Amino acid sequence: MSVSYMTHPLIKHKITLLRKETTTTGEFRKLIEEIAMLMGYEALADLPTTEIEVKTPIETTRQPVLEGKKPVIVPILRAGLGMVNGLLALMPLARVGHIGLARDPETHLPREYYCNLPNLIDERQIVVVDPMLATGGSAVAAVDSIKKRGGKKIKFMSVIAAPEGVSALMQAHPDIQLYVGCLDRCLNENAYICPGLGDAGDRIFGTL
Repeated sequence: MSVSYMTHPLIKHKITLLRKETTTTGEFRKLIEEIAMLMGYEALADLPTTEIEVKTPIETTRQPVLEGKKPVIVPILRAGLGMVNGLLALMPLARVGHIGLARDPETHLPREYYCNLPNLIDERQIVVVDPMLATGGSAVAAVDSIKKRGGKKIKFMSVIAAPEGVSALMQAHPDIQLYVGCLDRCLNENAYICPGLGDAGDRIFGTL
């Protein structure tokens, strides 16, 4: 089981700005991208590298580059889309997949309505992104879906998480690496994270 909680002061500062109800849609969207980039820098520190020959203006040398298939970023629709550009700023050549989940009106459990992943998914480092990890239901379902399609090397990134969501995800998938920007206090009776920041999707896309 691997859970990493971000301690960088810039991440903490930007999350505080996210929480403010006066933060505009444009500001919120930009902050989510910036936080995703900062978290991605931490989360991707273990990407494997290999050396290639490079000719500089001075001499020929051997230097490291990323090894293997290009990583894939998988946002959970729709709020996860807000984190994609931040990670693409770090990895412009990364592939992007998508997973769409909706709550079943009868069972109240996540139901997959869309999944599109790059080929050779079993050989790629996968980074699943969703700004909020509340009950953990959608996160568990998304990782289930990726594993069913052959995904193996999975990291999950959330800006805000509740203890209940962290516990649920790691119990269901103890083999993944989870990265959390800030661990909040709890869920309320409506399954909203407290103190939280409201509905991330609504705030990213201006659909309040």
